[in-house]
Amino acid sequence: MTGWNYSDAFGKEATEVFNIAHGETRTIIESPVIQVLRSGVTVGLPEQTILIAKNGTETPIDDSVAPIKDDNSNITGAVLVFQDITERKQILEALARRQQEFKALVENAPDIISRFNTQLRYVYVNPGIEKVTGISAETFIGKTNAELNLPEEFCRICDRKLGQVFQTKQETEFECSLAIASQTRHYHIRLVPELASDGSVYLFQVYYQPIVLLETYKIIGFEALVRWQHPQHGLVPPDNFIPLAEETGLIIPIGYWVLGEACRQMRAWQIQFPSNPPLTISVNLSTKQFSQPGLIEQITQIIQATGLAASSLKLEITESVLMENIQSATFMLLQLQQMNIQLHLDDFGIGYSSLSYLHRFPSHALKIDRSFITKIGANGENLEIVQAIIALAQSLNIDVIAEGVETVEQLAQLRAMKCKYGQGYFFSQPLDSNSIETLIASGIQPR
Repeated sequence: MTGWNYSDAFGKEATEVFNIAHGETRTIIESPVIQVLRSGVTVGLPEQTILIAKNGTETPIDDSVAPIKDDNSNITGAVLVFQDITERKQILEALARRQQEFKALVENAPDIISRFNTQLRYVYVNPGIEKVTGISAETFIGKTNAELNLPEEFCRICDRKLGQVFQTKQETEFECSLAIASQTRHYHIRLVPELASDGSVYLFQVYYQPIVLLETYKIIGFEALVRWQHPQHGLVPPDNFIPLAEETGLIIPIGYWVLGEACRQMRAWQIQFPSNPPLTISVNLSTKQFSQPGLIEQITQIIQATGLAASSLKLEITESVLMENIQSATFMLLQLQQMNIQLHLDDFGIGYSSLSYLHRFPSHALKIDRSFITKIGANGENLEIVQAIIALAQSLNIDVIAEGVETVEQLAQLRAMKCKYGQGYFFSQPLDSNSIETLIASGIQPR
């Protein structure tokens, strides 16, 4: 991304290699590395930051810089983590455009509720067989306790309320006030979920990727991965819709649906394909899910409803989720551990959390991020990092799973480093449930 190779960059000023500016004004931004070395605290970049590569190429980025300190709390350096957010910006711009359509609707429509209903009819769909197909509302003008909302706030309120309807499958009512044509109007809105008679237009699907014992290719479980089956665009990968679901809050009902469907499917496979130990299912928890106050109750309800043993469920959580609030995260993980649920630290190695906190989290396995695995084959890059992660996990008496295994060279290196488990295209791409049943029956063949 910077356009610099190691030999050319070595010895240069950090500001020359990591050259950043404001995307609109092109004003040079002070290096966050210098800020950290001066202040000793973690800092992030302002919005609209672009990275200017050696050849002049510009890339929108976000980043965070954390200080490196010795045992005496003296600053000895800094860790800089940044990423290309081009795709994220495109998604957020699309969302902003949707809200600007919605702005005109709110400000100009004489019959706001009927048009509001039309908008929602195709935008918001519940994963599974239920969707919001209609909204009934009554409008009144008068005194109300509701606060005055701008159109953007109105969008967020509706998004949040719709998420509640999807999650609870129960109607909800709320009030809002809007300034329309210099007049303040107070609305009382009722959202009612209705069963779709012809099935949902936009259906979500759960795909599954096997997790295998590297020595024998034996399938020990699967990771559940959500996909979106779009009627025009076909199967849409999660990178293209998960950020939008996160932004609108719909990731919460989607996440719970994926968890329930994955647990139900795994219990069915355990009955159909008995093994010792039983097959397990791994499910990702998003940041918003993990911060939900009713998370434990939701998971308990899903386990009871599906009949899956808690020990067969593995919840995958990223470092960044845990580091947002270490104390509450630790308490939540301890509750899940007491339920006998397995806890996996996902995408390990790409975050910037302090290793000193790692032993406090009751995790059962580390998943090495695929970005490290892709380079350990023929070129032998990242070998020391991967070896260090494996050694760290072994010292903590927890398992290691390598993500993104794609070549026989990568497999050989991981075996040599005593990595026990892996997943990736070398063994199988994510598959639908029918294809997985065929795979379980036949097994993964060594090559």
